[in-house]
Amino acid sequence: MKFTLKKRERNTSARRGTLVTPHGVIETPIFMPVGTHAAMKAMTPTQVRETGAQIILSNTYHLHLRPGEDLVAKAGGLHAFMAWDGPILTDSGGFQVFSLPNKRITDDGAYFRHEITGEEIFLDPARAMAIQEALGADIIMAFDECIPYPCDRKYAAISTRKTLRWAELCKKAHTRKDQALFGIVQGSVFEDLRALCAKELVQMDFPGYAIGGVSVGEGLELLKRVVEYTAPFLPDDKPRYLMGVGLPEDILESVERGIDMFDCVIPTRYARSATLFTNRGRIRLTNRKYRRDFYPVDPNCSCYTCRNFTRAYLHHLFNANEVLSAILSSIHNVHFYLNMMAEIRRAIEEERFSEYKRTFLDSYLKGK
Repeated sequence: MKFTLKKRERNTSARRGTLVTPHGVIETPIFMPVGTHAAMKAMTPTQVRETGAQIILSNTYHLHLRPGEDLVAKAGGLHAFMAWDGPILTDSGGFQVFSLPNKRITDDGAYFRHEITGEEIFLDPARAMAIQEALGADIIMAFDECIPYPCDRKYAAISTRKTLRWAELCKKAHTRKDQALFGIVQGSVFEDLRALCAKELVQMDFPGYAIGGVSVGEGLELLKRVVEYTAPFLPDDKPRYLMGVGLPEDILESVERGIDMFDCVIPTRYARSATLFTNRGRIRLTNRKYRRDFYPVDPNCSCYTCRNFTRAYLHHLFNANEVLSAILSSIHNVHFYLNMMAEIRRAIEEERFSEYKRTFLDSYLKGK
């Protein structure tokens, strides 16, 4: 993997880069749609590609439970298994494991129950690496402890040290040279712990770095502060990934603070509940006012859905509980996000990101 920083805007920390992987080039800043179970919900790989997606994310924890990494490896790896020929990132499963109600965390790893069979499973750094190597994604993540919010400083300090130990073990266990292993910065909302974690991870020399433990209930203002005092400790010549952040306003604030990569289930999850993103804010298509609305979801959008269908038609599909409602809405929402990222990249190149952010939010937030 090779990352090239092509431009940094003069008045902000917004960055424009290119990330080369074995399965293609990624232009940053980029949003990564999430295909948790090696599938984008309600979308085919061709439809995902047509939205402008350059890289997608799949989940180590869920794929380990079913169908199992051995079966995926036997199928030729995740790319062949899910018929996606572009770059893939797999997370380590840390967030999913630590969000489970009955997990047991030790210094060595985490014990949890299989959600289907009930059997006890142990996941540690070496196992997380073995699973991700078998899956075969282009970018893989170190196994970390996702610190909940709120938490006391003593627990956060112990947990951050644990994440650093586990990062070292992940690096030692990782053997595939065609995969880039990213370290994950933890530390909750404590500035000194974030700085400590970032500095020590940089000393380990990972090819990329993520900021984890955000979007866990801390709110936008604390999110901005965490990114603001963490990003400066990360090297300019390595990609920076903010994990699990997905509202447009969160992305814009984080791009301004120097983040390159984002992922979230929000576009497809909201789509399935009839909530669609537009330049004038979110709309809920099950609302009765859309029953006779023959405009596209967003008149300024060029996605397949907006080129061919009306709000009235999607309103009907949701009321009739048709599967097509989720398909068309997901296509639109993912396209909205990827188009926003393309506009962000152009704005950074043209030294007008601050103006773009202000104009976008003026329109978007007024309609929320």
